[in-house]
Amino acid sequence: MIYFQLFYTFFLIGLFGFGGGYAMISMIQGEVVTNHHWMTMGEFTDIVAVSQMTPGPIGINSATYVGYTAVVNAGGAHWMGILGSATATFAVVLPSFILMLIISKFLMQYKHHPIVEHVFTGLRPAVVGLLAAACLLLMTPDNFSTPSESPWQFWISVAIFLLTLVACQVYKMNPIRVLLFCALVGILLF
Repeated sequence: MIYFQLFYTFFLIGLFGFGGGYAMISMIQGEVVTNHHWMTMGEFTDIVAVSQMTPGPIGINSATYVGYTAVVNAGGAHWMGILGSATATFAVVLPSFILMLIISKFLMQYKHHPIVEHVFTGLRPAVVGLLAAACLLLMTPDNFSTPSESPWQFWISVAIFLLTLVACQVYKMNPIRVLLFCALVGILLF
């Protein structure tokens, strides 16, 4: 039964996840943590971190790890978790594959049609909103703590976040260097 739920859930995420993997993160979190309770927010945060570090699109990597973890957390064996990974990964990729086949057939023919141009104009703000939602959903007490719980961890986390934002946006530093610097700071301070 969990395989059908994984397939259905990730098929819908793949179908409506405009904007790529980062835009899918908030949708995946909502379904996996809030709706189905397949894992905790802490586990999901770990999965997002691992998905960012491994090669490949983050949405597909997240689906792979979530599929495995959901089945194993439900009491399945290791090999059943691998089947869960394959199910979630296939389901999240399938809508894009089908849509690309359809779009490649008709987009070139109708790409300058006013309706098509309006659809793409409407999708741009939605993509920005999904990316912002992914950012905000990861700003949880699991990641940043709270000022009342652990002021040191909270303010250091906020400082690292702000310095990372400035380093990437203002100084255009290489994101890999920024990531390594943040990892070093995290190891030293926490």
